[in-house]
Amino acid sequence: MTESFGERLRAGLDKRGPLCVGIDPHPGLLHAWGLDDSPAGLERFCRTVTGAVGDLAAVVKPQSAFFERWGSRGVAVLEETIADLRAAGALVLLDVKRGDIGSTMSAYAEAYLDRGSPLAVDAITVSPYLGFGSLRVAIASALANDAGLFVLARTSNPEAAELQALVADQVFAGVTEVNAGASPMGSIGVVVGVPQDHPLERLNGPILAPGFGAQGATAADLPGIAGAASHNLVPSVSRAVLDDPALIRERAARWRDDFAEQL
Repeated sequence: MTESFGERLRAGLDKRGPLCVGIDPHPGLLHAWGLDDSPAGLERFCRTVTGAVGDLAAVVKPQSAFFERWGSRGVAVLEETIADLRAAGALVLLDVKRGDIGSTMSAYAEAYLDRGSPLAVDAITVSPYLGFGSLRVAIASALANDAGLFVLARTSNPEAAELQALVADQVFAGVTEVNAGASPMGSIGVVVGVPQDHPLERLNGPILAPGFGAQGATAADLPGIAGAASHNLVPSVSRAVLDDPALIRERAARWRDDFAEQL
């Protein structure tokens, strides 16, 4: 690769529109599709989703836990899904929320960000709760491999509000520093699902916005989240797109268009 993640993401959002589709194949969803809760059912589910949105969504976000629960068989499906999505032109954001120190964080970075890894993706989610400095290894690996990170800052789940309010400013400051001078935007982003007083345009990076669809947020809520930085928003929707396998592409396109209208 010769383009940074920030450059690829900007191009993808401009070309395909502001949409991230989450792949969350939990047992209830597999059963609703008439599939077995098994690696075979998981593989069929992922192939259907990939075929429907791989060439439509700018970003697709598999949730690693739903693959890991099947051990090596599930991880094999995840590897295949990543390869299929990237072949279709989507950027792959793996939702793993990793966070650790030293050699352990280095190993996580090698697993998901090193170009030679079978699990290599365009970006991953990371947790800053061992200190923003603990992410420096992952940041260095991401930048060296033209990949990206999305750091948890102010997520949409209400349980997190009190804790995240204490550390969000440190996350924003750290991301702002790393992205300084990058064009058209930096490769280190944040996860923000609620409106912020912080001027997010200073981040100069992407903003993953969860909570749309099944969690209650609508496209009309989007402009209030990031203010002047709304052009860098990557709104994410999962269950509201995936509930009916026959309607995935239609629903994804509708959410994308609704988001674009609001932005």
